[in-house]
Amino acid sequence: MSKPTNNASSYHQLEHYQVSNLLYQFINQDVLPNSGVEQDGFWSGLEAYLDHFITKNQDLLAKRDSLQSQIDQWHQQHPAPIDAQVYQQFLQDINYLVKAPEQVSLATSKVDRELALLAGPQLVVPVMNARYALNAANARWGSLYDALYGTDVIEQSGELAPGSAYNPARGEAVIAYGRALLDKHCPLAHGSHADATKYSVLSGGLLVGLKDGSNTTLEEASHLAGYQGDAEQPSAILLQHHGLHIEIQFDEEHQIGAQDSANVKDIVLESALTTIMDCEDSIAAVDAEDKVEVYKNWLGLMCGTLNESLTKNGKQITRELAPNRQYINTQGHGFSLSGRSLMFVRNVGHLMTNNLMLDAKGNEVPEGLLDAVFTSLIAKHDLLGNSPYRNSREGSIYIVKPKMHGPEEVAFSNQIFAAVEELIGLTANTIKLGIMDEERRTSVNLKACIAEAHQRVVFINTGFLDRTGDEIHTSMAAGAMVPKGEIKESVWIKAYELNNVQAGLACGLHGKAQIGKGMWAMPEMMAAMMQAKQAHPESGASTAWVPSPTAATLHAMHYHQVNVSSIQNQLLEALSSDDQRYLDDLLTPPLAADTAWTEQQLIAELDNNIQGILGYVVRWVEQGVGCSKVPDINGVGLMEDRATLRISSQHVANWLKHNIVSEELVKQRFEVIAALVDEQNSGDPAYLNMAGNVATSCAYQAALDLVFKGCEQPSGYTEPLLHAWRREFKSR
Repeated sequence: MSKPTNNASSYHQLEHYQVSNLLYQFINQDVLPNSGVEQDGFWSGLEAYLDHFITKNQDLLAKRDSLQSQIDQWHQQHPAPIDAQVYQQFLQDINYLVKAPEQVSLATSKVDRELALLAGPQLVVPVMNARYALNAANARWGSLYDALYGTDVIEQSGELAPGSAYNPARGEAVIAYGRALLDKHCPLAHGSHADATKYSVLSGGLLVGLKDGSNTTLEEASHLAGYQGDAEQPSAILLQHHGLHIEIQFDEEHQIGAQDSANVKDIVLESALTTIMDCEDSIAAVDAEDKVEVYKNWLGLMCGTLNESLTKNGKQITRELAPNRQYINTQGHGFSLSGRSLMFVRNVGHLMTNNLMLDAKGNEVPEGLLDAVFTSLIAKHDLLGNSPYRNSREGSIYIVKPKMHGPEEVAFSNQIFAAVEELIGLTANTIKLGIMDEERRTSVNLKACIAEAHQRVVFINTGFLDRTGDEIHTSMAAGAMVPKGEIKESVWIKAYELNNVQAGLACGLHGKAQIGKGMWAMPEMMAAMMQAKQAHPESGASTAWVPSPTAATLHAMHYHQVNVSSIQNQLLEALSSDDQRYLDDLLTPPLAADTAWTEQQLIAELDNNIQGILGYVVRWVEQGVGCSKVPDINGVGLMEDRATLRISSQHVANWLKHNIVSEELVKQRFEVIAALVDEQNSGDPAYLNMAGNVATSCAYQAALDLVFKGCEQPSGYTEPLLHAWRREFKSR
């Protein structure tokens, strides 16, 4: 595979490093002005920062490799079944498993209430896509009526079928659902919201006229937060429950409002409280050109200037950040609520490099070191008020740091952030840290990880997909894994999800930081999501990931149903100091006790994995799409990113290593499934067929590499191969 050469003319020479002209010009012209950071001092300071941290970064990666090599050797010398006590002692001896600190007390300050005090949905969106980023940022508020009408939460067959035009019967079902939600969470003193004929604000309270001619008010006056328009005949009433807002909108001339007894046209829910603007798993940024686009969109979000024009229903529209929402409170004073999600930015991890900058020998610089500097420098514009909007009202910058392995790497991120604060003129601990608990060495040492950044942590989250990929790779030499679908039933997964909440609460995150859960991957199956995802707030998690703004509005109802703060208080009362209780399960790999699968079962498992690999990789490598809805083997659209790819590629690699399947059979199934994936993408004019072109298809060759070179990939990550093949495709 050829690699693009670095053109010296495309770089600006600093004293010891070269910086891409694209980046150099963007930072100098668009980012440094009005940042309070002087140009020459910035670049010289950046060089000193890189000098200090690059070797440390490399040492940490070398330790990952060393630990993995020792674990592989141990498994080869200790065939399954694994003696848990002996195994744990070995992991302690090599410093993979560290002694948990007896007490960790979170000391993070200046944390916005969306993270510290509220519980609600969270979006993760590729910041490289301006339209998606704007949609997510504006998903703080969402129409319940639209979310119900357009999804399967309301039955979609018979007289309730959506159809091509508005279906009044379906509309009535949506309205009834909305009124039932109001009755449940903001009930009237007597009667039902379904029988309301008029809402008004009188003497600081809500007055509701009913169909029987009587008047009533709210059962709990505190549910009324404010209103818009005239108190006697408001255009909106703002309610609150569990800290979340519900807005009832009125319009007697609206298609829906005109038919409603109280002229209610919609019920709007406060939905995505927070959004992670992702520079990592959901994007395909492989070089300076890509990364500058990423940084430009982040700057647009922080300065309030990002916009995107598109055509919808034959009309040209421009998307931009939503303004704040204005209300009058019960004392008659005006106030506002944010119209936007509170935004994190997710940097890349410690592994990858990028040609944004080169060292004196022409080597690429670690991308995570650069992300920390440039995303923070950009976010400083928010802190300085260089935008009509504010992201953090507390004056903090929120960075999610993914794929950290254990306490040493969290400590390294803490050191990086401290150095960035000094470089760009921020007070200590302005940059807050979100820890993705998605690698095995982090999850078995989670309390120690939090302790290493106890003045920065604002978020921990279970990334069960990456965690599964790391589980397979770490235990690659231990034996053959169970089929992929059965891994979800493994003992370690339940322990992992429980331990994350317990460790977070034990470290003092309650009332100070978010505890999160993972993604719902099926964006078309919202009824199933509503059945399943209430388990997340019930577990004590204060947020969970959803795949779309619509899903955020629907998932918001779970946080009205469940008082997460109360759940966390109950868990705190029952908190145990026994750190061993989950550890045995966390360190139990999902090994197959019986591998006597039939050929038909083996082919079915391979086809499922290979279809997911090819379906995702072909868009990543050849279209630069890092996250998309990919049809599975049965045609069901699933949200896929590199984490799901990591599982599938590592699983096939594991079965190859242990001779469960042959190289010949795997290659045969790749050829068969390539034709299926081509057919699934037949409506895409930009798509390049793989079948018949396997020798020249970058996507196909990348997919083969991910499997056949899977065992040798660092921690089983897909990034090195994906990036190399994407660059190869771009260079052709």
